[in-house]
Amino acid sequence: MQGTRERTADGRETMRINMGPQHPSTHGVLRLELEIDGEIVVSCRPIIGYLHTGIEKTMEARNWFHAITMTDRMDYLNPMGNNLAYALAVEKLFDCRIPERAVVARVLLAELTRINSHLVWVGTNAMDIGALSVFLYTFRERETLLDLFEEASGARMMTSFIRPGGLAMDFPDGWMQRCKQVVDGLPARIDEYEGLLTHNPLFKERMIGIGKLAADDAMALGVSGPLLRASGVPQDLRKLHPYCGYETYDFRVCTATAGDCYARYQVRIAELRESVKLCQQALARMPGGPVRTDDRKVMPPLRAEFQHSMEALIHHFKHYTEGLRPPAGEAYAPVESPRGELGFYVRSDGTGKPVRIHSRAPSFANLQALPLMAKGMLIADLVAIISTVDPVLGEVDR
Repeated sequence: MQGTRERTADGRETMRINMGPQHPSTHGVLRLELEIDGEIVVSCRPIIGYLHTGIEKTMEARNWFHAITMTDRMDYLNPMGNNLAYALAVEKLFDCRIPERAVVARVLLAELTRINSHLVWVGTNAMDIGALSVFLYTFRERETLLDLFEEASGARMMTSFIRPGGLAMDFPDGWMQRCKQVVDGLPARIDEYEGLLTHNPLFKERMIGIGKLAADDAMALGVSGPLLRASGVPQDLRKLHPYCGYETYDFRVCTATAGDCYARYQVRIAELRESVKLCQQALARMPGGPVRTDDRKVMPPLRAEFQHSMEALIHHFKHYTEGLRPPAGEAYAPVESPRGELGFYVRSDGTGKPVRIHSRAPSFANLQALPLMAKGMLIADLVAIISTVDPVLGEVDR
């Protein structure tokens, strides 16, 4: 860090320093411009843009179908959640109905992805403040989830598996049984994490009372997700504005009231358990039938049809080369990502390329709360505060 000294109006001497953008605990290329008085943070200004990729404009330069692959890369911890938000927005333009098996499968995949994201958070948060073993345990479980994703889609992370019109394909034979084994084993693993962290005096000392965020401030800044719910606001889009039939599932909105780092930990641990319950319910009610709509304006024919239908082959070729052609109009579809409200706004002029695609990224809004949470804290506390915000910089800069 390279700093410059300044003097305040009351004669105190402060220093301006940079934390990041290469600091390992900023969880990406995030730069913080800090004004410090000794080790106390007087002010904190997040500076973003180091990872700008132009994802939205790149999506607009592709056709509606090819743009799916860009959604995975916005938030590498929530690829199927990103796929889902985009697919729901495009399906609104088409007014397209999805087969029931695909709807239930989307809930299952979205919750498995939420578990994956929260596992990474629990492990990296613990590692950031010195509890190294938990990181190894959470990644042990994460590997089993990535194996399931790879078996279903062919890719461990960037799956592009949820698509407008349903899913890319049905699950392979035996996948549901293996998924159930993994899901049923998770509650005992979560107990193990809590046994190491929840009542650990060193962990509590680093987290309790650190980085407080009041509910009014959180609402004013547009904060969402666990960061908002840890401040006592029970806002969850799966309950407030249900999609994919979430209103028919039994789960609770996890909240806390302290608004500090420890409350955010408690909320995410509780959400892990609720996501496990949702996965179990989805597995139990999974119906038979197709996972792709039969609306040929949205989904191409299956490869099996190529053997006996030239029209199917032509339709498939045109779908992949020219793309979908949704009616002219606009749509917005939000989902509850592991970090909060993730929404896609899409606008069509009736051609194969979108006129505009814009995402409401929760990491971008949540990062605005960092100056409030950091003020008056120690420099060392910033590590815990940034971690409990849980930003993904690819989603912030996009």
